[in-house]
Amino acid sequence: MFRTALRNVLAHKARLLMTTLAVMLGVAFVAGTLVFTSTLSDAFAKSSAKGFEAVDVAIRPGGPDRSGDGSEGGDLRGPADLPHELLERVREVPGVASTTGSVSGFAALADKDGKLVGEGWSTLGGNYDAGPNGKGEDPRYDLRDGRAPRRAGEVALDSKTAERTGYEVGDTVRLSVNGPVREEKVTGVFDTDDGGVAAGGTLVLFDTATAQELFSQPGRYSEIVVTASDGVSQRELKENVEEILPKETEAVTGQQLADDQARMIETQMDGMRTGLLVFAGISLFVGVFIIANTFTMLVAQRTKELALLRAVGASRRQVTRSVLVEAVVVGTAAAVIGLLAGVGIGAGLRSLMGTMGATVPDGPLVVTPTAVAVSLVVGIVVTVLAAWLPARRAAKVPPVAAMGSVHAPATTRGLVVRNTIGALLAGAGAALVLTATGMDDGEAPMGAGAALLVIGVFVLTPLLSRPLIAAAAPVLRAFGVSGKLARLNAVRNPRRTAATAAALMIGLTLITGLTVIAGSVQKGIGKLATDSIKADYVVSMANYMPLSAEIERTLAEQDEVTAISPMRNSPSRIDGEYEYLTGVDGAAFGKLVELDFTHGSSADLGGEKVVVDRETAQEHGWRVGSDFEVTYEDGERGELTVAGVYEGNEMIRGIMLDTAVLDPHLEQLTSMQVMVRTEGGPSESVQSSLEEALGDNPAVLVQDKQDVSESIARMITLMLNMLYALLAMAVVVAVLGVVNTLAMSVFERSQEIGMLRAIGLDRRGTKRMVRLESLVISLFGGVLGIGLGVFFGWAAGELISSSMSTYELVLPWTRIGVFLSLAALVGVLAALWPARRAVRLDMLEAIKTE
Repeated sequence: MFRTALRNVLAHKARLLMTTLAVMLGVAFVAGTLVFTSTLSDAFAKSSAKGFEAVDVAIRPGGPDRSGDGSEGGDLRGPADLPHELLERVREVPGVASTTGSVSGFAALADKDGKLVGEGWSTLGGNYDAGPNGKGEDPRYDLRDGRAPRRAGEVALDSKTAERTGYEVGDTVRLSVNGPVREEKVTGVFDTDDGGVAAGGTLVLFDTATAQELFSQPGRYSEIVVTASDGVSQRELKENVEEILPKETEAVTGQQLADDQARMIETQMDGMRTGLLVFAGISLFVGVFIIANTFTMLVAQRTKELALLRAVGASRRQVTRSVLVEAVVVGTAAAVIGLLAGVGIGAGLRSLMGTMGATVPDGPLVVTPTAVAVSLVVGIVVTVLAAWLPARRAAKVPPVAAMGSVHAPATTRGLVVRNTIGALLAGAGAALVLTATGMDDGEAPMGAGAALLVIGVFVLTPLLSRPLIAAAAPVLRAFGVSGKLARLNAVRNPRRTAATAAALMIGLTLITGLTVIAGSVQKGIGKLATDSIKADYVVSMANYMPLSAEIERTLAEQDEVTAISPMRNSPSRIDGEYEYLTGVDGAAFGKLVELDFTHGSSADLGGEKVVVDRETAQEHGWRVGSDFEVTYEDGERGELTVAGVYEGNEMIRGIMLDTAVLDPHLEQLTSMQVMVRTEGGPSESVQSSLEEALGDNPAVLVQDKQDVSESIARMITLMLNMLYALLAMAVVVAVLGVVNTLAMSVFERSQEIGMLRAIGLDRRGTKRMVRLESLVISLFGGVLGIGLGVFFGWAAGELISSSMSTYELVLPWTRIGVFLSLAALVGVLAALWPARRAVRLDMLEAIKTE
């Protein structure tokens, strides 16, 4: 039986080709994902570890609470920076060879065209520590050209940034730290192993005094790096240093830092890996239908052969094993080819990142044993599982079937059972989805219901195929005999048609559902920006870091500005819990936002009176007139009064109080954004005037409401396009399924096609018949997929609308039309080879075929 199975594989090479391709594509996706993420993880981890080679021990502020005990009176501003006195004390510790004070923060660098460099990656500034006498070298950075910065107005650039921008020693660069534009002279170019730079970021170095002024406070460091003397281990040095460290300060070995960084990188890669594997799983799930279809058709075509095997003594178990052995052979071949293709995909994705401007650290392509094992196991297991049902069906072929030419079709009873099960599953799934739309936390029930509904519809597709395909009869009649034959062929074997259409249905369900959700969210956010903001412009940093108070002052001085308010975030403690306070200009706030107040109004905001969103008020049991005690970030206490309660949204929520009350408790006056209203409303000239006043700063965004909406829309569109690209694999596999079904159907109907040709159906009519059959099957799958996708999009929107009041269902009719056209195109393309094969059949040979 084993030899028989191998001979069958070799005898049906062409018919198993599409199955092999389907499995191979799914496995290649899995292998490519594992290789790509492992390669990135390894490259970044090694690059990061290299950056810690000069670090034996790092001293850092520790603990989020300066009070040390989490008490009500504690300082909430986070750990304090390290004083210069501590650095001097560490220099005297036994085993210390050298110490370096480190200061770092955000620094946006503009290229020669004024555009932000390193956007989307790490854009950092730091200090070059030249030692106590100012003439030493910083072991972290190896100067390639020029010298280190020594005073204000001088900077050094990392070599990769210098290469990308074309800056050289002596050039003047424009940069921004927290708002205002600075012009600095490049005095040096250095090499660094910093992981952020290796990933395409930038690093700008200032002299220590300037860096402290920009990122910390004079005489203070964010970290102290210590190197050990010869013969002193990192653990021994750490123990020595810890003896002189004050409370709320910690010492960490360089090895631990490298290990922590590697774990963080691995965690980040896990998210990417999981996301990509989900789409690989979808492709493999779609491939299951193709595999099951292929083996079902092969079993049907070999009925006499299997029956004869039973007649000469083969048991049911042996026949089942024979078919499963074929599946193992096909799955193994597909898995091996898919693994090799996956390695190529992993390498290609890494190169693609480079062409898209994302720099990946140098390193080898990593093919882990896990990737190899998972790829092989997935390919073989998926194929065997998909072939198991056809194998069982093959074992049930009675020996008497050897006397006939075909095995008995599915019984009416079997179809009734299938339709009953499908109706129950679909009904339960739809009911669960509908119930979940009214739940506060309905994501899990909705996911379970969606899965049940898809399975139920798949089980019901043979029943659904007849009425839906019959609906196309009027159109098909226009194609004469070819159209009529195509319709009859499409419904001749409903199970086969169902399995073929289901593969395409799943892909289009996901694509349509995602499109409906994305379009609706985009519309809701755009409406939110329009409805809740009366300001003409919103000013923020390009990386959403805090803005300098100087930005607010500069804007307030402009003649065209009629109202302005910052939005400052500050941590506080209320009722023993952390809450963020938002500081605004009480007098101008009502002119810049449009909030729906259930009690009170924005006019009541000022002094010790605050306005609170409804959810926060309910959590604390507040109402208008309620007094509550607050501990500000500097540890000082105060009492505030609720003067108004409003409906919060995704853009504005929380506790709003006047900056006159909040600002004295802040260590630094910074804002997350500044809202501006201008005389005459927004216009290009006013926007240009504001940008010019801010020095045409590449790091600062001046956006009107339309810009805010469009920036969010761009993010959603980018995400949607990425999902389309990932789901395209599932559509490609579905196309292979249609090709496979048609090709094997043509082979199965060779005698019939030969007879049709003999009685007058010409080559063009034969091609048209096969193409129309493919078109009908594809459109059937497309209609089911789009229908399910719209339903799931609506259901998910009902959940989203509970947290987004402006959410509005948008049915993207244009894109839905494109998806339906895509399904039709799939049918046309999939029929090219089967139709060509059908017209090449020799009529006399085909008629003689049994």
